[in-house]
Amino acid sequence: MKVGSLVTKHEQILQHIQSLEVGYKISVRQIAKALSVSEGTAYRAIKDAENQGLVSTIERVGTIRIEKKQKENFEKITFAEVVNIVDGQVLGGRDGLHKTLSKFVIGAMKAEAMMRYVEAGNLLIVGNRNQVHKMALQAGAAVLLTGGFDTSEEVKRLADELNLPIISTSYDTFTVATMINRAIYDQLIKKEIILVDDIYIKLEDTYFLRTTDKVERWFAFNNDTGHSRYPVVDDNMKIQGMVTSKDVMGVDKHLEIEKVMTKSPLSVNGQTSVASAAHLMVWEGIEQLPVVDNYKKLVGVISRQDVLKALQMNQRQPHVGETIEDLVTSRFEDASIGNEVCYRCEVTPQMTNHLGTISYGVFTTIVTEAGSRALRFHKKGDLVVENITLYFIKPVQIDSTIEIFPRVLEIGRKFGKVDVEIFHEGTIAGKALLMAQIIDR
Repeated sequence: MKVGSLVTKHEQILQHIQSLEVGYKISVRQIAKALSVSEGTAYRAIKDAENQGLVSTIERVGTIRIEKKQKENFEKITFAEVVNIVDGQVLGGRDGLHKTLSKFVIGAMKAEAMMRYVEAGNLLIVGNRNQVHKMALQAGAAVLLTGGFDTSEEVKRLADELNLPIISTSYDTFTVATMINRAIYDQLIKKEIILVDDIYIKLEDTYFLRTTDKVERWFAFNNDTGHSRYPVVDDNMKIQGMVTSKDVMGVDKHLEIEKVMTKSPLSVNGQTSVASAAHLMVWEGIEQLPVVDNYKKLVGVISRQDVLKALQMNQRQPHVGETIEDLVTSRFEDASIGNEVCYRCEVTPQMTNHLGTISYGVFTTIVTEAGSRALRFHKKGDLVVENITLYFIKPVQIDSTIEIFPRVLEIGRKFGKVDVEIFHEGTIAGKALLMAQIIDR
């Protein structure tokens, strides 16, 4: 269905920003003047655009249009992002801040040897070596000066001519490399998290009803698609309700949809994780959810089948960024004897708190993983933990080895209950009761 809707000033500004070329510099005053809006409205829209990854704001430089990342490019960052990551100051080449760096190179050798590793699109991290700055720019690489050093006016002019940023930061080389590496690593972890945005059915392929439509239109849709649940919108495309077969059965077909629909329906937005959407669908017994934008306008729908397919696909994907959960569960060893399920896990330094004992967060992760594995042994499906009750009985020191015994107490079609006991050197160290929803595959 083709749709027509009223566009707010906020949306007009966002559309205007999206239409600008990558690298274009914008300001609150400029946007306010160009679109005849107040500076407050322009400021809020620019902040929203920054949250959406359309622009990057840098102190003493301003706000520039950057390329919005697609998931396949998450491991790459722009020079503008580098400036923000290292609290840097731009000395030259501001017009190239929107460019993406392919890799960074640490300059800790003689200039001639260093240049063998420097290529176009790189970021060279180096100290106060003006000749090296010049050589790197000529090779097509941007430069990051550590230790708060400056560079010559000649190098700054060259950076401006080539549109290659030269950035200064007060941090040392090791810290800077760690910060940039951490930023890329964090983005790789985000890349693995499937969002509703990645899988929902777009508006142009979505069947929806308007509040003024008659009930007979629901029957027409049902006949065409075989589906029984449709979102209902007003003239501005804002979600108003959902209508299902239960709402229309036995009513006059000439009644308006608004009279029979379920008002204020549950909905998700594009940035909701698929895991959260799955939890909501199972808990509420819903087969389909409307997907809305920040203004509650309908942008599409997501079905239970889409969610389950995405969760199953994600389990088969290779993982790149390692989370705390990955770190903990990768240490699990199966130590089961006969019918008694048991796992063994060594407490590494990363799993401890400032006192050198196992942290509460890690303890919770261990319980969750052991309980989930025990439930999966009895029933295949994706799990959403609903409730955990923990008892910390004895602190477990760093470098200790613990044994985890999960025992399934009850399992049904949609939920499971597990008792988990954790032992250290033959003595009980903790106990937990876990309840989880089970989503059938």
